[in-house]
Amino acid sequence: MQTKVQKWGNSLAMRIPKILALDAHIKEGSLVEISVSNGEIVAKPTRKTTFDLKTLVARINPDNVHGEVATGTPIGREAW
Repeated sequence: MQTKVQKWGNSLAMRIPKILALDAHIKEGSLVEISVSNGEIVAKPTRKTTFDLKTLVARINPDNVHGEVATGTPIGREAW
C-alpha cells in the first residue's frame, strides 16, 4: 500500500490508511515510536505498561530490596 508524504509545518507527514491503523491498533491520539532501521522508517505503537501490586511484590528478592531510609527527626507529633 502506498501513501504520499506531504509537508506539515517544518516537518513531513503521511496519512496512515484506516485498514493499517486498525491492524496495528492505532487510533487518533495514539503514541508511536519512530526509528530508522537499515535506511527504513519503522513506526511502532507504544503500549502503556500496566503494573499490579501482586506481580511487583513477587519480584522482590534479596538482591533488589533496600533497607530503611532515614527521613530525619520528628517535626510535629509523629510517634516513632
